[in-house]
Amino acid sequence: MPELPDVTVYVEALQKRLVGQSLTKMRLASPFVLRTVEPSPSEVAGRRVTDIRRLGKRIVMELEGELFIVIHLMIAGRFKWLPANAKIPGKLGLAAFDFPNGTLLLTEAGSKRRASIHIVRGAAGLKEHDRGGLDPLAMTLAEFSDALTGERHTLKRSLTDPGLFSGIGNAYSDEILHRARLSPVQMSTNLSEEEIARLYDATRDTLIDWTDRLRRDAGDGFPERVTAFREGMAVHGRYNQPCPVCGTAVQRIVYSENETNYCARCQTGGRLLADRALSRLLHGDWPKSIDEL
Repeated sequence: MPELPDVTVYVEALQKRLVGQSLTKMRLASPFVLRTVEPSPSEVAGRRVTDIRRLGKRIVMELEGELFIVIHLMIAGRFKWLPANAKIPGKLGLAAFDFPNGTLLLTEAGSKRRASIHIVRGAAGLKEHDRGGLDPLAMTLAEFSDALTGERHTLKRSLTDPGLFSGIGNAYSDEILHRARLSPVQMSTNLSEEEIARLYDATRDTLIDWTDRLRRDAGDGFPERVTAFREGMAVHGRYNQPCPVCGTAVQRIVYSENETNYCARCQTGGRLLADRALSRLLHGDWPKSIDEL
Protein backbone atom coordinates (compact mmCIF):
# COMPACT_ATOMS: atom_id res chain seq x y z
CA MET A 1 0.00 0.00 0.00
CA PRO A 2 1.40 3.43 -0.86
CA GLU A 3 2.37 5.18 2.38
CA LEU A 4 3.42 8.70 3.37
CA PRO A 5 6.56 8.95 1.17
CA ASP A 6 4.83 7.50 -1.91
CA VAL A 7 1.64 9.51 -1.42
CA THR A 8 3.64 12.71 -0.86
CA VAL A 9 5.48 12.26 -4.15
CA TYR A 10 2.20 11.51 -5.93
CA VAL A 11 0.68 14.68 -4.44
CA GLU A 12 3.62 16.82 -5.53
CA ALA A 13 3.48 15.44 -9.07
CA LEU A 14 -0.28 16.05 -9.27
CA GLN A 15 0.03 19.58 -7.89
CA LYS A 16 2.38 20.48 -10.75
CA ARG A 17 -0.01 19.09 -13.36
CA LEU A 18 -3.51 19.74 -12.03
CA VAL A 19 -3.73 22.84 -9.84
CA GLY A 20 -5.41 25.52 -11.91
CA GLN A 21 -6.71 23.02 -14.47
CA SER A 22 -10.42 22.30 -14.94
CA LEU A 23 -11.66 18.73 -14.60
CA THR A 24 -13.31 18.16 -17.98
CA LYS A 25 -14.86 14.83 -17.14
CA MET A 26 -14.63 11.94 -14.68
CA ARG A 27 -15.00 8.52 -16.35
CA LEU A 28 -15.71 5.33 -14.38
CA ALA A 29 -14.78 1.93 -15.79
CA SER A 30 -15.83 0.13 -12.61
CA PRO A 31 -19.07 1.24 -10.95
CA PHE A 32 -17.85 -0.11 -7.61
CA VAL A 33 -14.86 2.23 -7.31
CA LEU A 34 -17.14 5.21 -6.57
CA ARG A 35 -18.45 4.74 -3.02
CA THR A 36 -20.68 7.83 -2.83
CA VAL A 37 -23.89 8.81 -4.62
CA GLU A 38 -24.08 12.54 -3.93
CA PRO A 39 -22.47 14.73 -5.18
CA SER A 40 -22.51 12.97 -8.54
CA PRO A 41 -19.60 12.76 -11.01
CA SER A 42 -21.46 15.17 -13.30
CA GLU A 43 -21.34 17.82 -10.58
CA VAL A 44 -17.53 17.87 -10.46
CA ALA A 45 -17.18 18.21 -14.24
CA GLY A 46 -15.98 21.64 -15.33
CA ARG A 47 -14.69 22.65 -11.89
CA ARG A 48 -11.16 23.96 -11.44
CA VAL A 49 -8.67 22.14 -9.20
CA THR A 50 -7.58 24.46 -6.39
CA ASP A 51 -5.33 22.08 -4.44
CA ILE A 52 -4.05 18.51 -4.10
CA ARG A 53 -3.30 17.30 -0.59
CA ARG A 54 -2.49 14.20 1.43
CA LEU A 55 -4.96 12.96 4.04
CA GLY A 56 -3.27 10.01 5.75
CA LYS A 57 -2.79 7.52 2.92
CA ARG A 58 -5.54 9.18 0.87
CA ILE A 59 -5.09 11.73 -1.90
CA VAL A 60 -7.54 14.61 -1.98
CA MET A 61 -8.34 16.63 -5.10
CA GLU A 62 -9.92 19.91 -4.00
CA LEU A 63 -12.23 21.59 -6.51
CA GLU A 64 -13.75 25.05 -6.55
CA GLY A 65 -17.12 25.18 -4.82
CA GLU A 66 -15.88 23.18 -1.81
CA LEU A 67 -16.09 19.81 -3.54
CA PHE A 68 -13.46 17.16 -2.82
CA ILE A 69 -12.53 13.93 -4.59
CA VAL A 70 -10.96 11.56 -2.05
CA ILE A 71 -8.98 8.65 -3.51
CA HIS A 72 -7.69 5.74 -1.45
CA LEU A 73 -5.30 3.54 -3.43
CA MET A 74 -5.37 0.73 -0.85
CA ILE A 75 -2.89 -2.07 -1.66
CA ALA A 76 -2.76 -2.21 -5.45
CA GLY A 77 -4.20 1.09 -6.67
CA ARG A 78 -1.86 3.25 -8.76
CA PHE A 79 -1.93 6.41 -10.85
CA LYS A 80 -0.73 6.96 -14.40
CA TRP A 81 -0.44 10.30 -16.20
CA LEU A 82 -1.35 9.94 -19.87
CA PRO A 83 -2.14 12.16 -22.86
CA ALA A 84 -5.54 13.82 -22.81
CA ASN A 85 -8.57 11.56 -23.37
CA ALA A 86 -6.51 8.38 -23.02
CA LYS A 87 -8.46 5.14 -23.12
CA ILE A 88 -9.07 3.28 -19.85
CA PRO A 89 -7.45 -0.18 -20.08
CA GLY A 90 -9.97 -2.99 -19.80
CA LYS A 91 -8.21 -5.19 -17.25
CA LEU A 92 -6.63 -2.78 -14.74
CA GLY A 93 -8.47 0.49 -15.34
CA LEU A 94 -10.87 1.79 -12.71
CA ALA A 95 -11.39 5.45 -13.56
CA ALA A 96 -10.01 8.39 -15.51
CA PHE A 97 -9.96 12.10 -14.72
CA ASP A 98 -9.75 14.14 -17.90
CA PHE A 99 -8.06 17.56 -17.99
CA PRO A 100 -7.09 19.81 -20.92
CA ASN A 101 -3.41 18.92 -20.40
CA GLY A 102 -3.75 15.17 -19.82
CA THR A 103 -5.63 12.28 -18.24
CA LEU A 104 -5.06 10.95 -14.73
CA LEU A 105 -5.73 7.21 -14.83
CA LEU A 106 -6.54 5.16 -11.73
CA THR A 107 -5.64 1.47 -12.05
CA GLU A 108 -5.63 -1.51 -9.70
CA ALA A 109 -3.82 -4.81 -10.15
CA GLY A 110 -5.39 -8.10 -9.06
CA SER A 111 -8.95 -9.29 -8.83
CA LYS A 112 -9.82 -7.66 -5.50
CA ARG A 113 -11.21 -4.19 -6.04
CA ARG A 114 -10.26 -2.27 -2.89
CA ALA A 115 -9.27 1.16 -4.22
CA SER A 116 -12.01 3.73 -3.73
CA ILE A 117 -13.21 7.17 -4.77
CA HIS A 118 -15.44 9.35 -2.61
CA ILE A 119 -16.89 12.67 -3.75
CA VAL A 120 -17.73 14.83 -0.73
CA ARG A 121 -19.00 18.32 -0.12
CA GLY A 122 -17.48 20.82 2.31
CA ALA A 123 -14.98 20.58 5.14
CA ALA A 124 -17.37 18.46 7.21
CA GLY A 125 -17.61 15.84 4.47
CA LEU A 126 -13.84 15.74 4.10
CA LYS A 127 -13.32 15.40 7.85
CA GLU A 128 -15.19 12.08 7.81
CA HIS A 129 -12.17 10.62 5.95
CA ASP A 130 -9.61 11.96 8.42
CA ARG A 131 -8.62 9.20 10.87
CA GLY A 132 -7.14 11.82 13.19
CA GLY A 133 -3.56 10.57 13.47
CA LEU A 134 -0.60 12.89 14.05
CA ASP A 135 1.39 14.03 11.03
CA PRO A 136 4.72 12.23 11.61
CA LEU A 137 6.68 15.09 10.04
CA ALA A 138 4.98 17.83 12.06
CA MET A 139 4.56 16.23 15.50
CA THR A 140 6.73 17.11 18.48
CA LEU A 141 8.48 14.53 20.64
CA ALA A 142 5.98 15.19 23.44
CA GLU A 143 3.01 14.66 21.09
CA PHE A 144 4.58 11.47 19.76
CA SER A 145 5.21 10.15 23.27
CA ASP A 146 1.65 10.90 24.42
CA ALA A 147 0.11 9.18 21.38
CA LEU A 148 2.44 6.18 21.56
CA THR A 149 2.00 5.48 25.26
CA GLY A 150 -1.67 6.44 25.54
CA GLU A 151 -2.75 2.89 24.69
CA ARG A 152 -0.99 -0.42 25.23
CA HIS A 153 -0.19 -2.03 21.88
CA THR A 154 2.80 -3.54 20.14
CA LEU A 155 5.02 -0.95 18.48
CA LYS A 156 4.13 -2.37 15.07
CA ARG A 157 0.42 -1.91 15.71
CA SER A 158 0.87 1.56 17.21
CA LEU A 159 2.93 2.89 14.31
CA THR A 160 0.43 1.59 11.74
CA ASP A 161 -2.68 2.81 13.59
CA PRO A 162 -4.07 5.73 11.48
CA GLY A 163 -5.79 7.05 14.58
CA LEU A 164 -2.36 7.60 16.16
CA PHE A 165 -0.02 8.38 13.26
CA SER A 166 -0.97 9.46 9.77
CA GLY A 167 0.39 7.67 6.71
CA ILE A 168 2.57 4.89 8.17
CA GLY A 169 1.86 1.33 7.03
CA ASN A 170 3.39 -2.12 6.95
CA ALA A 171 6.49 -1.30 4.92
CA TYR A 172 7.80 1.85 6.55
CA SER A 173 6.95 0.68 10.07
CA ASP A 174 9.40 -2.21 9.50
CA GLU A 175 12.06 0.26 8.35
CA ILE A 176 11.40 2.63 11.27
CA LEU A 177 11.67 -0.12 13.88
CA HIS A 178 14.88 -1.45 12.36
CA ARG A 179 16.44 2.01 12.39
CA ALA A 180 15.30 2.48 16.01
CA ARG A 181 16.68 -0.97 16.96
CA LEU A 182 13.38 -1.94 18.60
CA SER A 183 11.32 -5.11 18.42
CA PRO A 184 8.02 -4.93 16.52
CA VAL A 185 6.30 -6.75 19.40
CA GLN A 186 7.69 -4.52 22.15
CA MET A 187 4.76 -2.99 24.03
CA SER A 188 4.32 0.74 23.59
CA THR A 189 3.94 1.30 27.34
CA ASN A 190 7.21 -0.47 28.19
CA LEU A 191 9.65 1.96 26.60
CA SER A 192 12.19 4.14 28.34
CA GLU A 193 12.40 7.87 27.55
CA GLU A 194 15.56 7.16 25.54
CA GLU A 195 13.80 4.47 23.48
CA ILE A 196 10.82 6.77 22.81
CA ALA A 197 13.18 9.51 21.62
CA ARG A 198 15.04 6.99 19.44
CA LEU A 199 11.79 5.81 17.87
CA TYR A 200 10.65 9.40 17.30
CA ASP A 201 13.90 10.24 15.49
CA ALA A 202 13.77 6.99 13.49
CA THR A 203 10.19 7.69 12.40
CA ARG A 204 10.95 11.17 11.09
CA ASP A 205 14.34 10.27 9.59
CA THR A 206 13.04 7.20 7.78
CA LEU A 207 10.06 9.01 6.24
CA ILE A 208 12.12 12.07 5.26
CA ASP A 209 14.92 9.96 3.78
CA TRP A 210 12.56 7.84 1.69
CA THR A 211 10.48 10.81 0.54
CA ASP A 212 13.66 12.52 -0.66
CA ARG A 213 14.80 9.32 -2.37
CA LEU A 214 11.49 8.87 -4.19
CA ARG A 215 11.55 12.52 -5.28
CA ARG A 216 14.97 11.98 -6.83
CA ASP A 217 13.80 8.78 -8.54
CA ALA A 218 10.77 10.53 -10.07
CA GLY A 219 12.68 13.66 -11.10
CA ASP A 220 10.50 15.81 -13.36
CA GLY A 221 8.51 12.78 -14.51
CA PHE A 222 5.41 11.19 -13.04
CA PRO A 223 6.02 8.56 -10.31
CA GLU A 224 5.78 5.18 -12.03
CA ARG A 225 7.50 2.69 -9.71
CA VAL A 226 5.27 2.91 -6.65
CA THR A 227 5.72 -0.28 -4.64
CA ALA A 228 5.93 -1.50 -1.05
CA PHE A 229 9.15 -3.39 -1.82
CA ARG A 230 12.06 -1.16 -2.73
CA GLU A 231 15.71 -1.72 -3.39
CA GLY A 232 17.60 -0.19 -0.51
CA MET A 233 15.15 -1.09 2.24
CA ALA A 234 16.83 -2.56 5.29
CA VAL A 235 14.37 -5.31 6.24
CA HIS A 236 10.95 -4.94 4.65
CA GLY A 237 10.42 -7.58 1.97
CA ARG A 238 13.95 -8.92 2.56
CA TYR A 239 13.24 -12.20 4.37
CA ASN A 240 16.33 -14.40 4.59
CA GLN A 241 18.53 -11.69 3.06
CA PRO A 242 21.36 -10.19 5.12
CA CYS A 243 20.66 -7.25 7.41
CA PRO A 244 22.65 -4.28 6.05
CA VAL A 245 23.90 -3.49 9.57
CA CYS A 246 25.00 -6.85 10.99
CA GLY A 247 24.65 -9.34 8.12
CA THR A 248 22.21 -11.60 9.99
CA ALA A 249 19.40 -13.10 7.89
CA VAL A 250 16.23 -11.00 8.10
CA GLN A 251 13.33 -12.80 9.78
CA ARG A 252 9.57 -12.45 9.43
CA ILE A 253 6.24 -12.90 11.19
CA VAL A 254 3.46 -13.82 8.75
CA TYR A 255 -0.13 -12.93 9.57
CA SER A 256 -3.15 -12.74 7.26
CA GLU A 257 -1.99 -10.99 4.05
CA ASN A 258 0.83 -9.11 5.75
CA GLU A 259 4.21 -9.89 7.21
CA THR A 260 6.53 -8.11 9.59
CA ASN A 261 10.23 -8.20 8.77
CA TYR A 262 12.92 -7.62 11.38
CA CYS A 263 16.53 -8.36 12.28
CA ALA A 264 16.79 -10.55 15.37
CA ARG A 265 20.36 -9.46 16.06
CA CYS A 266 19.66 -5.71 15.82
CA GLN A 267 16.12 -5.54 17.20
CA THR A 268 15.30 -8.41 19.57
CA GLY A 269 18.59 -9.28 21.25
CA GLY A 270 18.94 -12.39 19.09
CA ARG A 271 15.50 -13.78 20.04
CA LEU A 272 13.33 -15.19 17.26
CA LEU A 273 9.74 -14.02 17.38
CA ALA A 274 7.07 -16.69 17.10
CA ASP A 275 5.58 -16.97 13.63
CA ARG A 276 1.92 -17.92 13.94
CA ALA A 277 2.11 -20.55 11.22
CA LEU A 278 5.59 -22.05 11.56
CA SER A 279 5.94 -21.96 15.34
CA ARG A 280 2.61 -23.77 15.75
CA LEU A 281 3.67 -26.34 13.18
CA LEU A 282 7.09 -27.00 14.72
CA HIS A 283 6.08 -26.65 18.39
CA GLY A 284 9.12 -27.61 20.48
CA ASP A 285 11.38 -27.65 17.44
CA TRP A 286 10.86 -23.93 16.85
CA PRO A 287 14.26 -22.27 17.47
CA LYS A 288 14.26 -19.64 20.21
CA SER A 289 17.24 -17.61 18.99
CA ILE A 290 18.97 -16.60 15.80
CA ASP A 291 21.97 -18.68 16.86
CA GLU A 292 19.82 -21.82 17.21
CA LEU A 293 18.37 -21.15 13.77
